[in-house]
Amino acid sequence: MSRFRAVLGRPEFAACVLIVAAFVIGAVESPYFLDARYLLDSSTLYAETALIAIGMTFVIVSGNIDLSVGGIMAMSACLTAKLLASGMPAWEGCSIALAVAGAMGWFNGLMVARLRLNSVVVTLGTMAAYRGLAQVMMGSQSVQLPASFVGIDEAYVFGSPVPWELAGWVGLAVCGGVVLHRSVFGRGVFAVGSSEAATRYSGLRVERIKAWCFVISGLMAGLAGLAIDSRLGVARYDHGVGVELDAITAVVLGGASIYGGRGTMAGTVLALVLLALIRTGMGVANLEAQYQLAAVGGLLVVAVVFSQVSARAAEAK
Repeated sequence: MSRFRAVLGRPEFAACVLIVAAFVIGAVESPYFLDARYLLDSSTLYAETALIAIGMTFVIVSGNIDLSVGGIMAMSACLTAKLLASGMPAWEGCSIALAVAGAMGWFNGLMVARLRLNSVVVTLGTMAAYRGLAQVMMGSQSVQLPASFVGIDEAYVFGSPVPWELAGWVGLAVCGGVVLHRSVFGRGVFAVGSSEAATRYSGLRVERIKAWCFVISGLMAGLAGLAIDSRLGVARYDHGVGVELDAITAVVLGGASIYGGRGTMAGTVLALVLLALIRTGMGVANLEAQYQLAAVGGLLVVAVVFSQVSARAAEAK
């Protein structure tokens, strides 16, 4: 009984139950939903969200939130396209774009950590600023990517049915999980999210930890910009609109507390799988995008409520 209660208390439990329900409902709606190759190929559509959710996990566990990830993603995508269109080698253009994305994340962290401003207010402002910079750079036009850079979603791991995009973000999630759960820095992230004042009195450098969480978030958003460039073959300033909603939903639905101090990378991955299954199932059922958005928004509300209830239950216990 104690083991059963321990399983029920795991933050990933709700996501696991919902994944099973999504599989059952999807299979009832369409027989194609259980086609493993179809599901694997569909996973590339959510690689950008997955990359951003990895970085968002660090930010939310630290007790903050990053709404600027969509703007950073768009800026990275547009900057990469501009640089490659000018004739710059792909590795140089990608490196510069990632460096700029990391700098944007660092600026967010500077405002939140050093000036002690509210992360929602700061990143709400930078969300508009970063996307505005991308729009200034691109205007209303789009830029084509070189053919050699396009097609990551059609590349498979050594001839297997597993796309490289899927393998890539799962590998980064594993690395992120090791850093978050098995490193001194990761323990510092949990400590800051649990009690910033106590962490500061214990001698840890709170400002540095919080700033690095935003840098990681910025780098992951920048990497998502490169991924969407390669998948679509074209860059526009409106890439990543609304991606922050999916990323935050995945992290909170995976068991992280919106107030910080609790969460797992495994829970985020399971929640990403759940969101992909829901969107894929609704696509198979020919439901329009606005219904999918409403479903994700509803899941976010449920996840926040569940997180709050479980946190209060844990405190009471």
